[in-house]
Amino acid sequence: MPDLLLRPQTPDADGLVHRVTPESAGWSYVGFELYRLKTGQTLSRPGDGNEVCLVFIDGRAAVRAGGHAWPQVGDRMDVFEDKLPHSVYVPQETAWSVEALTDATLAVCTAPGLGGGLVPRYIGPESVHVETRGTGTNVRHVANILPEWDPADALLVVEVKTPAGNWSSYPPHKHDQDNLPEESRLEEVYYHRLNPPQGFAFQRVYTDDGDLDETMAVHDGDVVLVPRGYHPVGTAHGYDNYYLNVMAGPQRVWKFNTATEHRWMLERA
Repeated sequence: MPDLLLRPQTPDADGLVHRVTPESAGWSYVGFELYRLKTGQTLSRPGDGNEVCLVFIDGRAAVRAGGHAWPQVGDRMDVFEDKLPHSVYVPQETAWSVEALTDATLAVCTAPGLGGGLVPRYIGPESVHVETRGTGTNVRHVANILPEWDPADALLVVEVKTPAGNWSSYPPHKHDQDNLPEESRLEEVYYHRLNPPQGFAFQRVYTDDGDLDETMAVHDGDVVLVPRGYHPVGTAHGYDNYYLNVMAGPQRVWKFNTATEHRWMLERA
């Protein structure tokens, strides 16, 4: 099985820091790349069979996709600013390009397209659905960038900010069975950031039968793969945690099951 914890590499000539493909992850749907672009740097890709969601973690850029142009995308210079993300959705078989107007961190999220006749679109802060989940030390703040109720073929994209000392993706839940309406099968990537950056968090990925059970110390810029099983996150006192989730599977529905032994917490909420 591939390693579930991926450390960032030194940016290459294109600014690439992370690359996850279905082949490297040993799964079928989710692709993820993370770029750190310098001011003036350009990144472009031809269209292929994948749909794409370009998420600007920080920085500002000009974006073109399939005859559409957005001269300024992004306005937060640090992911922990109290600002919502800017993103661009690009359907399959559509070329796109990004020109960094400032230093920028760009997430390129991909999944197989279905030929649904979709068009490129800008997803600004006004289009992002925001919610707070949990109570007490389980509070986290969620920004739905590409939720299941917005048009796309397979991708689901969301970012979450978890205050220092809190838990997230908790109580432990999973979505690894293609068994709707009870549960959907979704592969998932977590891209983590910490504030201050020298901090750490923990993420556990495990199954009921114990066949998969890994607990990882997560640092700023790491990626965690969740092929199956439960996947809670806890962040250390003094260090806020951000993560970007990218999910996809055979059906574009987020339906999860909470671990049986922890469901009592939902009854008390």
